[in-house]
Amino acid sequence: MSGVAPPGVRAPAQLTGPPLVRSALDVAGAMRCVQVAALPCVAVAVYNAGYQVRFALAHGLATGGDWRLRALEALGAPASSTRAWVCVAHGAAILLPLFLTSLLAGGLAERLFARARGRSVDHTALGVIALLFTLCLPPGLPLWQAALGGFVAVAVGKEIFGGFGHNFVNPPLVGLGFLYFAYPSALSGDALQVAADGYSGATLLGAARQGGITALEASGAGFGDALWGRVPGALGETSALACALGLAVLLYTGVASWRVVAGGALGLVAAALLAGALDSGRPIAELPWHWHAVVGGFAFGLVFLATDPVTAPLTDPGRWLYGLAIGGLVVLLRVANPAHRESVLLAVLLGNVMAPLLDQVAARIQLRANRSHVR
Repeated sequence: MSGVAPPGVRAPAQLTGPPLVRSALDVAGAMRCVQVAALPCVAVAVYNAGYQVRFALAHGLATGGDWRLRALEALGAPASSTRAWVCVAHGAAILLPLFLTSLLAGGLAERLFARARGRSVDHTALGVIALLFTLCLPPGLPLWQAALGGFVAVAVGKEIFGGFGHNFVNPPLVGLGFLYFAYPSALSGDALQVAADGYSGATLLGAARQGGITALEASGAGFGDALWGRVPGALGETSALACALGLAVLLYTGVASWRVVAGGALGLVAAALLAGALDSGRPIAELPWHWHAVVGGFAFGLVFLATDPVTAPLTDPGRWLYGLAIGGLVVLLRVANPAHRESVLLAVLLGNVMAPLLDQVAARIQLRANRSHVR
């Protein structure tokens, strides 16, 4: 229906006003909003990835560098230099190859599926998938693993279900999960969290697993360092503040649901308080909720992965339950399962799988409430 009445026929009153559109934001516009929202995380990732390499070399935590270090030395920047432009240049040489590799691998997957189905190639979400997938990777990951994960993210996470909008699991998480289970040493350890040969050191989450809040204080990294993102870790997950800036963009444009974010925060706080009260004997159980929020990938996972409108619930009650479940599972998995270095991946994946069920439960409850009201 176009909303225009035939000649001689009076149009209904409800169709004489403006077009009945809730939002002017289309799929391409939503993808651009996500890219803009991720820019603070990209900026922090570029600087921090380079800074961590040079800090590790200067303090004897690594034994050597790679071609990036030699190239910058040729430009007059010694290995011990931590000047801002040197760190940015070094970090860009780490992030860009990983991103381009993931992008090309994902594009190959889309072309193969498009040719098999006899349709045109749809690159609508390719850039966002490759970017978010790259920001979840450790800086020292080999390029061939980034290519394999980027291919799986698009092929299995998106195209195998029929394309964008038909998937029920977040594509970057599919690629990351594949690497996590196929090559656990690449993502579950601390060696690749700094892109330097022979790196020996622990991330803040790894230190918390070993000694709780005492180990975090002894590591020399304070809460402010974790909040700003000047710590070892995955490329885009170290800065909770950058994720908060991205969240503001997503909420302002309506791409993300504030109920998912609020539910995730409440679930994290409640689970952290409960874990501390139960006194399980594990050092990480003593970690306060505000530390759980800034160490690891909780902030990035909640803001950019859990709020994906395709894989998140559609009902408001379902979104609350979805966020609560993810926030609670993050702490539960960190405390109860020491084999997993980072629990956000599993928590959001489980949330994606539960989303249809949560919507169905919310719809049934609302339907029964409406029937009772009618009676």
